Amino acid sequence: MDQFIRGKIYTFDGDNRTMFSLMVLLLTLVLQNSRLLISAETAVTCYGPFVHHLRCDTGVISVQSATFGRTSSQICSIGRPPSETSNTHCSMDVPVIYKRCNGLRECGINTLELFTTDPCFGTYKYYTTNYICIPAETSVTCHGGYGYLKCENGKIQINTANYGRTNKITCSEGRPSEQVQNTNCYSPNALAFVSNRCNGLQSCEVFATETLFTDPCFGTYKYLAISYFCIPHRIRSSLVCEHETSTLTCEFGTVIHIHSANYGRTDRSTCSTGQPTSLLAKTDCYASNSKKVVANRCEGKNSCSILASNSVFSDPCFGIFKYLHISYSCVSK
Repeated sequence: MDQFIRGKIYTFDGDNRTMFSLMVLLLTLVLQNSRLLISAETAVTCYGPFVHHLRCDTGVISVQSATFGRTSSQICSIGRPPSETSNTHCSMDVPVIYKRCNGLRECGINTLELFTTDPCFGTYKYYTTNYICIPAETSVTCHGGYGYLKCENGKIQINTANYGRTNKITCSEGRPSEQVQNTNCYSPNALAFVSNRCNGLQSCEVFATETLFTDPCFGTYKYLAISYFCIPHRIRSSLVCEHETSTLTCEFGTVIHIHSANYGRTDRSTCSTGQPTSLLAKTDCYASNSKKVVANRCEGKNSCSILASNSVFSDPCFGIFKYLHISYSCVSK
């Protein structure tokens, strides 16, 4: 087989501002029975006025893990006293990196804008993001335009969708600066709306407008950014409310392949019966380990079961009644 995962570590040290890369991983795999080049990357950025940069030369970003802290005494240590680098058991998840970067070909975040809490006072910390570059189609439509998604072979499966703004460049021509400054702008219903409209179709048209998507940032000029797959297999889905068990099954001779999963809440209607409004209020709730947990339990098996609970996924939004949504297909062994 000639398909490889390429791994690079990018380290940006705040003291000497040098960048180096290291090949860390070579292995082969087949993704969905096709010959595809998948790139596995690790970005490391010291804390300070520096940009945490993720990039895919081919495909789009899919963040696997994102942490802030210190797990090595060597990384980001130049010019630092031992007291600031000796604690190597300091780490916390940074879910906003998933939200900001998933589905993009390139993503740059000023670390000072992440507003993370301090997991270990007195220790000099850094951001570490592990991500893969997955083959996906992309569509970017400025406000007022129509986005067209199309699969020549197979059917659409939405990977990410956002109506808002995450950078100052896209759809900025002719716009006053005050309309492109807010780069932390996300519509809470974009993913659910686009998925419901387009999943399973060969082509789909979506209007980029506030009449369809909740306006996440009044006064900012927005755009609709979508990444999606063309899936040759019939997509199946499983949705269970919190505390219930999701069971995935495939026919004899086929096994489960997980496309996406989320334990959390992305709308106010799903699993809402009998629940007070306060438990449904947050609709941008994503457990960052959802796909990893489900894939570890189910990928490559003929059937599997997984409980939708905080004990399995951890709690991505305390005080909210959650649900587990999984999309998968059955592929030949």
